[in-house]
Order: sequence, then structure tokens, then C-alpha cells
Amino acid sequence: MASLALPFPKLLVISRSNSQNKPTIKFWAKTRYLNSSKIPSWRLGPAYAKNLQCGVIRMQAGEEDYELKQMRDVAAAKKRWDALIREGKVKVLTPREAGYAVQLSNKPLLDVRPSTEREKAWVKGSTWIPIFDVDSKFDVGALSRKLTNFVMGGWWSGMPTLSYDSQFLSKVEEKFSKDTDLIVACQKGLRSLAACELLYNSGYRNLFWVQGGLEAAEEEELAREGPQSLKFAGIGGVSEFLGWTDQQRAAAAKEGWGYRLLFSARLVGVFLVADALILGAQQVGRYLQEIRSH
Repeated sequence: MASLALPFPKLLVISRSNSQNKPTIKFWAKTRYLNSSKIPSWRLGPAYAKNLQCGVIRMQAGEEDYELKQMRDVAAAKKRWDALIREGKVKVLTPREAGYAVQLSNKPLLDVRPSTEREKAWVKGSTWIPIFDVDSKFDVGALSRKLTNFVMGGWWSGMPTLSYDSQFLSKVEEKFSKDTDLIVACQKGLRSLAACELLYNSGYRNLFWVQGGLEAAEEEELAREGPQSLKFAGIGGVSEFLGWTDQQRAAAAKEGWGYRLLFSARLVGVFLVADALILGAQQVGRYLQEIRSH
């Protein structure tokens, strides 16, 4: 299960739900008041304060060990994926070649992207079975992972918290026999490699991986459906709103000043709203101060 999250360095942190990490989360919930100086340590007693300090140190050491494990797992996954391609177990296709195979040879294309990307744009005639999808749970652990994801960059990139679909393989097997020439694609090409590894290990031997993902496809290379371009299906959050993604900058270079002015106006609007909020807060503060003085 750990290897399944390897294509997503961010998700390795936010998807932790094993029993080893749960006590750490609970312990942190008990110590947050001491760390925020809301309860003086002398009121808790020297023995409690000492144990608390040791617990925090152990928690920090555990976090460092987990980060190190992530790096090792990612490196191991990369070696496995390189071997799959080098040994010819998974064939490589460019987006253009994938388009030819789908349109001219009627080869099936398996889209393993999450729903947030699929609903924006998809390849006409493709089959959608996400290997990871948006985590819809709302228990304590899920909320903690969602908050961590947001703080660690989800607000900027728009990437939601994702969880592995344990029914992925069975869903694929319902649609495609194991001798099918199957083209596997995702947005950037990483999750589809993880899917190819799973599929190969389960008996699929005619796998084709779209290098660079659907994001690398030019508009004319794949028959697209959906409200947006395939290149823009993976962006979101504040970065998309302000036009600060690589895809939007490339589009601005092609389309000229009209495209740039739109996002420049949005940026100016953000500054004006922020300035108005600050000014309003200052005025409320002065008003409250005048009330107290009277």
C-alpha cells in the first residue's frame, strides 16, 4: 500500500493513517496548549513537563524518520518504473502516438486521473477508472489530512486530498481482459506509471504508458471533450485564479496581452480587496477604542 502513494510526494504526508502515526496525532492534540503557552509548564508539574518535552522530541524524530522513509520509497519506485520501461514490460507512447492509436486503431485509453481533473477535460471515448480519487471521508483522521494538505500547498495548487481506490484493479478487470492492448494515462504521467506497475503485476502484458501525461498533449493530438483544455485540467487554487501556472504562462505567451491583462486585473483586485479589509479592520479597532474611552 505504501508504494501506491509514491507518485505523490505531497500525499505521502497527508495520507498517513497507519496505527503508528495515530498516537502521535493524539499526543499532539494533548500538548498543543503547552506549546502555544496557554498553560504555564510550572502548573503541570515538573514530571509532567519533562515527559511532555520528551514526547514532543520523540514526535519530531518520528516525523524526520517518516520523511526519510518517503524519500527512500520514492527512489525505490522510480527504479521499479525505470525497469518496467527499460525491460519493455511497459511501452512508451507520446501523446501524439496515443492519439493515433485511439483514433485510427481503436485502442482503449484508461484514464486514471481523479474526478477533479477528469470533469474538466477528457479524451473522447476513454474509460475512466481513477487509481486515486478525492477523499470524501469526514472523520477525524480525514479532516486532519485535509487540513495538512491545504496548509502544505493545497490552497495554492488546488490539489485536493486523494485516497487510493482499493477496488481499482477489480474495476479494470471488469472492463478489460488481460490480453487487451491498454493505453494508460493520467495528467502528468506519474500516477499512470503507478497504475501500470499494478496492472503488470496483476497479469496485464500489453501496457502502453503516455509519457508526460495528457497535459503534454497539444490540442490537435487527442480528441478532447469537456469545458477546458487538457493542459489546464490539472491546475487550480489561487495559482490558477492569478494565472501563475506554467500552463497559463505558456498560453499567455501565445495569446498576447489580452490574456495577460485578465489575470493582471485579478491580481490588482486581490490587492484592493486585501487593502479594503485591512482598512476596515483598522476603522473597527478605532471605533471600539473610542467606545472604551467613553
